[in-house]
Amino acid sequence: MHVVGLKGSPRKKGVTNFLLTTFLDLLEKKGAHIDVVDACQGEIHPCREYTACEKTGFCPISDDMEKQIYGLIRRADIVVAASPVFFFGISAQLKALVDRCQVFWARKYRLKLKDPGAPTRRGFLLSAGGSKAPRLFDGVHLTAKYFFDAIDAQYAGALTYPEMEKRKEMVSHPTVLDELQQAADDLFAPFENRPCILFAGRDGACRSVAAAAFAKFKAGDRFEVTSAGTDPGQGLDKTMVRAMKKRGIDTAFQRPVSVETATGHLAPDIVVAMDKSVSLTAFPSAKQVCWDLNQPGDMDEGAFNAMCNTIEAKVDALIL
Repeated sequence: MHVVGLKGSPRKKGVTNFLLTTFLDLLEKKGAHIDVVDACQGEIHPCREYTACEKTGFCPISDDMEKQIYGLIRRADIVVAASPVFFFGISAQLKALVDRCQVFWARKYRLKLKDPGAPTRRGFLLSAGGSKAPRLFDGVHLTAKYFFDAIDAQYAGALTYPEMEKRKEMVSHPTVLDELQQAADDLFAPFENRPCILFAGRDGACRSVAAAAFAKFKAGDRFEVTSAGTDPGQGLDKTMVRAMKKRGIDTAFQRPVSVETATGHLAPDIVVAMDKSVSLTAFPSAKQVCWDLNQPGDMDEGAFNAMCNTIEAKVDALIL
């Protein structure tokens, strides 16, 4: 299971950092793979309202959103957003990241594309503020609600703490550790004990990606799904991306990864080789499957569409 934490506080050792770090540590102890995005570090430009994403599905601004963050969010099973309250809203740094996720909103609502992770992805909010105002978190909740909807994550809950100005106040809170533990247990439960399927090809950029997308969309609640290449390429096969797009399945923001990277935090129970040239002997305890599909090569779109039909049928048989 992959968890992405979004840290929205400029304070390195403040209340927000305590909440997020403690929560992610609890999830990691359960077996989750953790990535943290610090919205206050790196390069995240604010949205400039070019509206290009509503036509192309991509943002023309080149920064860490394009290079890393979009892909992390797309791969995540759980996204945890953490922020202090600034003027009844989230921090400006995290808001910039949230606004740039208009890309996902556009792909979902304008281009009508289905994210393979949408059926199972969850979103969770952590927030604290120094005030005791009765509606202190209203704006934070609204932003989180629409952000999680845009990234295709079910809003699975929130923990919010008023009158928490200093870290020591949060650390000594009488119920915070029990509440974080309960929230981690509840979030992790739907993903626990799922057998893992690894789809692998030579470059991990084409057939294996399509197979993983079908499997994740159809059975992500029952299987942890990943794809990889024994000799990963630099980018996804464009013919495959177009073929999947015709089916309404969105494979954007993915990058080919090595088998070692894909399985670094998990041991696959089923490994599926796309053809006989793909060797997966590193997993002797896993069930071995070989589909012996044709090499994509210079297939035209008609031939690749036919292959997609074959891949979908094989996935359906595998996940029964």
